[in-house]
Amino acid sequence: MWQAEHVKALLEARLGWQVELLGMTTQGDQILDRSLSKVGGKGLFVKELEVALSEGRADIAVHSLKDVPMDLPEGFALACVLEREDPRDAFVSNQFASLAGLPQGAIVGTSSLRRLVLLKAMRPDLVIHPLRGNLDTRLRKLDEGQYDAIVLAAAGLKRLGLESRIRGTFEPAEMLPAAGQGALGIEVRADRADLLAALATLAHQPTWLAVTAERTVSRAMGGSCSMPLAAFTHGASGDNMQLNAAWGDPATAEASATAGPLAPLVQVKQTAAVRNFAEAEALGEAVAAQLRAGGAVWAGKAPGV
Repeated sequence: MWQAEHVKALLEARLGWQVELLGMTTQGDQILDRSLSKVGGKGLFVKELEVALSEGRADIAVHSLKDVPMDLPEGFALACVLEREDPRDAFVSNQFASLAGLPQGAIVGTSSLRRLVLLKAMRPDLVIHPLRGNLDTRLRKLDEGQYDAIVLAAAGLKRLGLESRIRGTFEPAEMLPAAGQGALGIEVRADRADLLAALATLAHQPTWLAVTAERTVSRAMGGSCSMPLAAFTHGASGDNMQLNAAWGDPATAEASATAGPLAPLVQVKQTAAVRNFAEAEALGEAVAAQLRAGGAVWAGKAPGV
């Protein structure tokens, strides 16, 4: 709802539109007792909104871009990407100031396989327990003592005025963000040329190029919530966009949540000139090819195939 209110204010201020919000609850919001990797992935956060678009009950849908599949269903289009908020992950704890300060075998909450493998790479001794729900629910579970610490997106905490709960942020060199993390995207029906033209004026092109490169890695690897995959750009678009990616073995990731070390991560990076979407996608494809060359496996294949 914060995201919708933010875009509503932007549309009213920049385009002079009168905007009405249509609040909706998605399957991703409703199913909280299982990890996303077990119930259908990030697309669960967008399906109901796309139905509202197709039925004409809504004109636009506002999404956290990291929850949006790279390939939209036929008939839908990404109209624009707004300027990115802080893309980093945040360490939240009531008792401990940092990840390094956690005691041996501490319980950390996250339902992200990406965060799981990156946390275990830094601290193999940690016990990772699932954590679902909105921010208030996740913070309440921490406050009730169910976890020693939890890891959340810094952007969400900052947008909701909860920045004071952040004990520290992980730099990308420590914990590489998810593709598109911190960015908002606006989706419309592909046949709404009027909306596509108007909303294009709100786009933040450097962010859009950066997240296109990141999301291309995910698409090229068959990425979903069932794959521990991170992709993040350093530097602005132009001559020196650096794209870093990390892949963890999904076959062993969840088993390692309580069983100590996991298989080594495959980590790669590449720098290229990125001045348009074609060059952003080419960089993403090249990084995905590097991942596969390093031993990463496309989600549609079993290991060894």
